[in-house]
Amino acid sequence: MRESLRLIRLSALLENATINVCSAAAMLGINHTFTAEFILIGFSAFPRLQLMFFLLFLLMYLFALLGNLLIMTTIWRERSLHTPMYLFLCALSISEILYTLAIIPRMLADLLSTHHTITFTACGSQMFFSFAFGFTHSFLLTVMGYDRYVAICHPLRYNALMSPHGCACLVAWSWIGGSVMGMVVTTAVFHLTFCGPNEIHHFACHMPPLLKLACGKNVAVVVMGVGLVCITVLLGCCLLILLSYAFIVSTVLRIPSAEGRHKAFSTCASHLMVVVVHYGFASVIYLKPKGPQSLEGDTLMGTTYTVLTPFLSPIIFSLRNKELKVAMEKTFLSKLSLQNS
Repeated sequence: MRESLRLIRLSALLENATINVCSAAAMLGINHTFTAEFILIGFSAFPRLQLMFFLLFLLMYLFALLGNLLIMTTIWRERSLHTPMYLFLCALSISEILYTLAIIPRMLADLLSTHHTITFTACGSQMFFSFAFGFTHSFLLTVMGYDRYVAICHPLRYNALMSPHGCACLVAWSWIGGSVMGMVVTTAVFHLTFCGPNEIHHFACHMPPLLKLACGKNVAVVVMGVGLVCITVLLGCCLLILLSYAFIVSTVLRIPSAEGRHKAFSTCASHLMVVVVHYGFASVIYLKPKGPQSLEGDTLMGTTYTVLTPFLSPIIFSLRNKELKVAMEKTFLSKLSLQNS
């Protein structure tokens, strides 16, 4: 009898304790429903414009894809373009194709669908590939800046410094560095606990809105650490490019003839424009000051880097690079003339 009374009292105490813990959790706003999938609500702010966005982004994506494939095909077919500068450009086109492939097809599918859910694993994969190829893109732009620096400032040592083996190593390390950065960022973010609301205020698994859904003591540390690593790496790449161009400008201004200065600057124009577009849009997204933000504004700003930058890059390289432009015309016009004959 006494044992049964003790069990009844113990169960009552446990029940009261459970009620008190749940009440405390509710008072603190803690939700212990852990997230197994996310909902991407980026374009839900534009219900009437989704079809228009789909057609626009599809055309831009196809243009970017075909433009990069055209650049790669031209470089592969034209022997005169088998130089370090165009090897790096080919690697850049590959990274751009893979970056857009990681985000845009899913975004286009969501624009036509009423279900915008993405699983935990798929979200992690998308974040890894987008960061890996995005950082690879930044590293390759830095390598291309170094290539222009060596070509203009140390022309006699160019063949020695930019040997085929050396160029292959620079490309390989760019890809390895991008993959490491993608792994570091994704591992840090997805080791956090996501609980409560599962709506990502973006059209992709973008890091800042995803971190807002995380809970636990380590969130602030992870946010600061990941942000510091990403900004340090990107600003480091940007500063190296600026340093390369500072030496380039200093060397070019010492060239006596105007024609020589124009020729030297023309070899850098396309690369410099792509760097400005790449870092300009990236800084607008990642370095914007904190303040009241709207879903519409964040979504539209996100498309500038995800869709507009890959769309502009092949246009800039094909139109501003005279040697590549001539090679494209020569390759594909001759192919058309053979088909017509």
